[in-house]
Amino acid sequence: MTRQIVLDTETTGLDPKQGHRIIEIGCIELVNRQLTGRHFHYYLNPEREVEIDAIKVHGITNEFLADKPRFNQIVQELVNFIQGAELIIHNAAFDVGFLDHEFKLTQGSWGCIADLCHVFDTLTCARQLHPGQKNNLDALCKRYEIDNSQRDLHGALLDAQILARVYLAMTGGQVSLFDETSLQEQTHKVTTTVIQPTQLKRQGLIIATPSEQELAEHAAYLAVIRKASGGKCLWET
Repeated sequence: MTRQIVLDTETTGLDPKQGHRIIEIGCIELVNRQLTGRHFHYYLNPEREVEIDAIKVHGITNEFLADKPRFNQIVQELVNFIQGAELIIHNAAFDVGFLDHEFKLTQGSWGCIADLCHVFDTLTCARQLHPGQKNNLDALCKRYEIDNSQRDLHGALLDAQILARVYLAMTGGQVSLFDETSLQEQTHKVTTTVIQPTQLKRQGLIIATPSEQELAEHAAYLAVIRKASGGKCLWET
């Protein structure tokens, strides 16, 4: 069984070294590349002011966070949820840096994220697949036709849900993109047309030869799939 956790955070500012803290954590569970419906989500009281520029990004105010739990009150539950899984994070250095800082502030025995999980950075993956292009979450949603119409502001749980679908599409698997109802709806729309032999006409075949750049991009894409699937890339068998 392959268990992955798609994770995102919102914070009071940009740098934990300047005393900034996590104010929201959202996690979505994938098992064998399928969305299970399990999630972990908390808003947190950072015990400091949220910067105005940060509020403009996520809309989470100091007043809203005043009665929320502290990180040290939910850390054990978080560790239980993510431990042993592969974390899927967009721009992982940012979120991991904040999480490691929060672990340190608890003065507990949590260590750091690297002690608990392997981390897969979807931003690094996207840059390998699409060099020289925009690879933020909105750009990836547009590229892979993922609906992000509800994303007026950043939000950890919503962004984790969107990133889960982007990750599955980007790494070559759409197994989990549709629930059972939508699959049934698609099945009902399928029609079969039988073509009689007399209707077939022989046509000339066009052979397209890939360029060196296209071959390199294809090889890079297969490498991403190989890593994400634990070495089970069907296109290499």
